[in-house]
Amino acid sequence: MSDIIASPSTRRLAREKGVDIAERAKALGRTTIAPEDLESGSTAATGDTGYWDVDHSHYGPVTTEPMSRFAQVAARNMAAAQTLIPAVTHHDRADVSGIEALRKTLKPEAQARGVKLTALAFHVAALARALRAFPRFNASLSADGQTLILKDYVHIGIAVDTAHGLMVPAIRDADQKGLWQIGAEIADLAARAQARKIGPDDMGGASMTITNLGGIGGTAFTPIVNPPEVAILGITRTEAVTVWDGDIPRPVPMVPLDLSYDHRVINGADAARFMTHYAGLIADPRNMLI
Repeated sequence: MSDIIASPSTRRLAREKGVDIAERAKALGRTTIAPEDLESGSTAATGDTGYWDVDHSHYGPVTTEPMSRFAQVAARNMAAAQTLIPAVTHHDRADVSGIEALRKTLKPEAQARGVKLTALAFHVAALARALRAFPRFNASLSADGQTLILKDYVHIGIAVDTAHGLMVPAIRDADQKGLWQIGAEIADLAARAQARKIGPDDMGGASMTITNLGGIGGTAFTPIVNPPEVAILGITRTEAVTVWDGDIPRPVPMVPLDLSYDHRVINGADAARFMTHYAGLIADPRNMLI
């Protein structure tokens, strides 16, 4: 039972109901148990998915593909996060005309350095600064939900889509690194993730994760908080938005931003202030060159 994550109140409730937490966790296929998992008589509450067991071949041709162990572990973690964390997603957008202009100016230097200075590097730098300005976002909630652990370091997780599943290596001490170093590290981590050469030291311990769909598409989504982090930032494709300058309309490139957060730690006003600050950093990237 010591390997199962459950709050003291959940364990007390389990004793009162005569429920073996270890057995229930095994039946659910995960290591975290919440009070609702102890209820009986409801397939949704107990995690009984027997009614999903359908012979799909009865309706037409099918093939099967086994889930890799890596994918199974990730699926259990995401299911537990979605079940146990009361998450909310705050949607916003930021003006990236300054970033695009700066990237264009720095292109010759980028070629000379052999570094591809992507927009993601600016997002990592901005997020690192925002986490220092809002330390409650750079925290983790203890397993029993009674202690908030504030971190005096800033590591940014980068979700990388690979052929063998989603991997999230971290850029360590991102708040202490410049754009060139961040850009080089993003490229290195992404390449090694694709080649399955990411080591244990590259994974885990992130302050917050960035999941970037900008190169694929979309206008918004609701990323799942990656515990023990308390928030995750989603980015989708930049789009031209009409902004009125008095009576004159002008197109402005804006990037959609989606911040999912654990409502046990962060409230809506906190999230709005955080994203306003973050969008301000993105709009004026010169601050990130200091």
